[in-house]
Amino acid sequence: MILAALLLVTQVAVQDPRLDRLDLDTRSAVAAVVDSARVARLPIEPIIQRALEGATKGAPGPRIVAAVRKLAVDLGTARAALGTSALEAELEAAVAALRAGATPEVIAHLRDVRRPPLTMALSVLADLVASGVPADSAAAAVLALAPKARDADLVEFRRAVERDIALGAPPGAATSVRLNAGALDVSGGNTTTGNPNNPTRRSRP
Repeated sequence: MILAALLLVTQVAVQDPRLDRLDLDTRSAVAAVVDSARVARLPIEPIIQRALEGATKGAPGPRIVAAVRKLAVDLGTARAALGTSALEAELEAAVAALRAGATPEVIAHLRDVRRPPLTMALSVLADLVASGVPADSAAAAVLALAPKARDADLVEFRRAVERDIALGAPPGAATSVRLNAGALDVSGGNTTTGNPNNPTRRSRP
């Protein structure tokens, strides 16, 4: 029964018509990664899309295969940090945060202090690092704001930091200054109407 199920999964993955854009060897290798991800209950669409992105850009087959394998590993790391109930969008955002420099421990901590979905919080973390904020400073800021800040508050925090950086402030200093102001705003203004992001912990797998 298990063998039959695995064979069926392989057949479904290989028959995905979008993979026909890849050469035979690359298609077989990508299909194997998709198989493994499906068996591990990881989302397969991001993996397929990464392979297609590589094909569109004319990347050589070995590079495409390496990219999808790395993505599958990162998705597994994200799932371990966020738990089995994590949404696909949360996993993709967690992968971006991991690649920006966040640790699995930071992501797991974020899950513990913030009500899901965590997509925006993880995206803001990755965006801050992309703006030049050191990964540890960005993680500390998001974790400090996460228990009470709304998604909109986090987006505005990121925009404020980016504005300050554009005006010449050092990224770390901009984050620290905006964090102090933002923490005061959140604690004073967002707790009176049933804040939707008061921490409701996601159960661990």
